[in-house]
Amino acid sequence: MAGGKKKEVKKETGLGLSFKKEENFGEWYSEVVVNGEMIEYYDISGCYILRPWAMSIWEIMQVFFDAEIKKMKIKNCYFPLFVSSSVLEKEKDHIEGFAPEIGVVWFGTIPHHKSAEKKKRSLLYQLGLFQVAWVTKSGKSDLEIPIAIRPTSETVMYPYFSKWIRGHRDLPLKLNQWCNVVRWEFSNPTPFIRSREFLWQEGHTAFATKQEADEEVLQILELYRRIYEEFLAIPIIKGKKSEMEKFAGGLYTTSVEAFIPNTGRGVQGATSHCLGQNFAKMFEINFENEKGEKGLAWQNSWAYSTRTIGVMVMVHGDDKGLVLPPKVSSVQVIVVPVPFKDANTQGIFDACAATVDTLCEAGIRAEADYRDNYSPGWKYSHWEMKGVPLRIEIGPKDLANNQVRAVRRDNAAKVDISCDNLVEKVKDMLDDIQKSMFDAAKQKRDACIQVVKTWDEFKEALSQRKMILAPWCDEEEVEKDVKDRTRGEMGAAKSLCSPFDQPELPEVRNAVYHMLCFWKAGKKVDLLGQELLDYQVLVQSSFSIFKLFEFQVLFGYCSDKDKAIRTEETR
Repeated sequence: MAGGKKKEVKKETGLGLSFKKEENFGEWYSEVVVNGEMIEYYDISGCYILRPWAMSIWEIMQVFFDAEIKKMKIKNCYFPLFVSSSVLEKEKDHIEGFAPEIGVVWFGTIPHHKSAEKKKRSLLYQLGLFQVAWVTKSGKSDLEIPIAIRPTSETVMYPYFSKWIRGHRDLPLKLNQWCNVVRWEFSNPTPFIRSREFLWQEGHTAFATKQEADEEVLQILELYRRIYEEFLAIPIIKGKKSEMEKFAGGLYTTSVEAFIPNTGRGVQGATSHCLGQNFAKMFEINFENEKGEKGLAWQNSWAYSTRTIGVMVMVHGDDKGLVLPPKVSSVQVIVVPVPFKDANTQGIFDACAATVDTLCEAGIRAEADYRDNYSPGWKYSHWEMKGVPLRIEIGPKDLANNQVRAVRRDNAAKVDISCDNLVEKVKDMLDDIQKSMFDAAKQKRDACIQVVKTWDEFKEALSQRKMILAPWCDEEEVEKDVKDRTRGEMGAAKSLCSPFDQPELPEVRNAVYHMLCFWKAGKKVDLLGQELLDYQVLVQSSFSIFKLFEFQVLFGYCSDKDKAIRTEETR
């Protein structure tokens, strides 16, 4: 009976990975988020169960960010999940650069009482960014007015901004909500990175002046940097998006950009937008200033999502599983008893319990694994798969010598620690793990950034899966041309951001010769490359996505129904 149970649990926790990160990144990723107990596949494609191991990471980041925005006098609220169709119908003339040729996906009956022209004018239709799910029936009856499920909340919140803001004393209005959103992405959903429902925070603020809005944009962006660099140990580049890549309808967009070395792709980690006054004009968010003059509010919006968790897994994970930075791991130290046949088993267990108590009292998140139906070696592999930063082993020798053995997850280094200074040493080790993980990720990232000045150098760097710093004329037509010319084998490249920290490249000021902008003068240095969301990360070959589905069904990671849905979507 015990043997059968042991076998079942081993299968459930998925000890050992079938794929190597360097050889088959997509399938490695899909396997590690399941075996590491981060997610479970659901019977609706593109939707995932966030298990406690992943949810705890989100909660740790949430606690930090929520406390910081409260210092900025930003208050939490909650708006409904559903959006009436009437608030989506805004004239396209309010926002330049919308893409009316990109349609909204309607689920259920297409609302028959809406004209095609009005559909084209709906705000989200013109944004061309999201595929919107609609509720069109109640039981067997058609709804008189269809209801959208929010993909973002501008159109949900801003009519009420207009209601609540009347005079300058009502400003600034600074709100944030923690919620889920639905974007019915059809193309290759990927856990955390591209899913149909995900968790995020979205902040929406309104000010009397542009200066106030500008200041907040950068304050929020700095918080996003801290989430990535200080908590997730992921180096980022802060910068401003090009006109082509900014949030449609906004004045400008800033972002933090991370990099996944194994894919050669950048990934937009979070964004902080200055919306200007366009949405205020659209939703009539007016106020009367101290002189009695009418004016439009200046608005911002900003968000980060559970994509952060996926980026962390991709950057730090290895062939043994997850590797979690100590600051976001719900268990920073796992204590494993290592008894032998004739050893003082109870004494070892008592020492483990005392060690956990000592560490927890010092503010270290520690647990012990007392399960007696698994060997210590099995437990080592289990907790390595889950990415716990530090393992402490206590056996008869350790008990006799008043010590413990500590093993790091990031580099497998082992050290014996006296129980007399356990807390101090463990804290030092956790701090060093956090720093070492960031340093290692930064070293890999920096090795994948190349400065180029000619088109040939650009193509060569792109073929080597690198991000590129290049003199840039900042013209939309040139960016479109670069995208078009790099499609195919290399994959379309684009501007990721214009870094705020501009590198010292004297030739930029004089380089009227460089080939990226076709003999046009470089105005600044831009970060260019391929983006993860433009990349079918799970497709390594023409058959890979089918292999992945077969793998998931074989090991119980998704249902036959989900497999059928996914297979149909790839045809």
